[in-house]
Amino acid sequence: MSDVQMIQLSGKPYVILPRDEYDRLTLLAKANTLPPVPAADERGTVPAVDYARASLARKIIQQRAELGLSQRDLAKLAEIRVETLCRIETGKVTPAVVTIERIERGFQKARKRRSK
Repeated sequence: MSDVQMIQLSGKPYVILPRDEYDRLTLLAKANTLPPVPAADERGTVPAVDYARASLARKIIQQRAELGLSQRDLAKLAEIRVETLCRIETGKVTPAVVTIERIERGFQKARKRRSK
């Protein structure tokens, strides 16, 4: 992040940074708003399906943010609809195995592009 510059306007300090760095930081910030894991009941049990949905959603969001991908980017790489990915990331649906495999292939494509 050596391209960062500081300026002052009306006595307030501002940071100027490249757009791609701003986009990366924005994605990381959004990744901190992960869907909640369901709370345990009085017996200490957690609904398995709800827990699995939230856990999968959190992992996808975190990996997507680490790779600097938007939902649209990942959906395109995974060859799924953005709406489908959004529903998965909010923990509203349980994706089919084939959809999870497509998302993983999308991550693999992103990693390959990144390493070039």
